[in-house]
Amino acid sequence: MLRQQLNDALKAAMLGKDARTVSTVRLILAALKDRDIAARPKGLADGIGEDEIRQMLQSMIKQRRESITMYQQGNRPELAQQEADEIAIIERFLPRQMAEAEITEAVKAAIVATGAAGLKDMGRVMAHLKETYAGQMDFTKASALTKSSLGG
Repeated sequence: MLRQQLNDALKAAMLGKDARTVSTVRLILAALKDRDIAARPKGLADGIGEDEIRQMLQSMIKQRRESITMYQQGNRPELAQQEADEIAIIERFLPRQMAEAEITEAVKAAIVATGAAGLKDMGRVMAHLKETYAGQMDFTKASALTKSSLGG
C-alpha cells in the first residue's frame, strides 16, 4: 500500500511539474530499493514490510532535522528550508504524529500496562510503545518521558 502511494505520488508530482516532490519521492524510492536489495538474502523476496518502510521514512526525517540544525548554524537558510520542504513531503506518507500530550498519556498507559516500577523496566515500556505506536510517535521524546516517569 505504501509502495503504491509512493509511486502514485511520483506520477502526480511529475504530471504537476512539482520538482521538489519528484526529487524527494525519488530519493525515498531509491532508499527503498536499496533496503529491498539488502533484504533479499534474508528471504524477503518481495522487499521490506510496511513497518520497515515507515522506520526508513522516520530516519530520513531525523536526518533532515539534523541537517536543518547544521544549515542554520552555518547561516544557510535556503538549504535549511529545502530540508524542511522535504520533511513535509516525507511526512505525507506517515501516519499522523502524536502530539506531546498524547505521547505523555501513551507513556503513562504503557507504564501501567507493563507494570513498570523503575528504570530497570524502561526497556519493557519502550518495547510496548514501539509495538503499539510504530510510526506515530517520536520515540526520543517518549524515551525521555518514560525515563523521567520511572524516576530517572
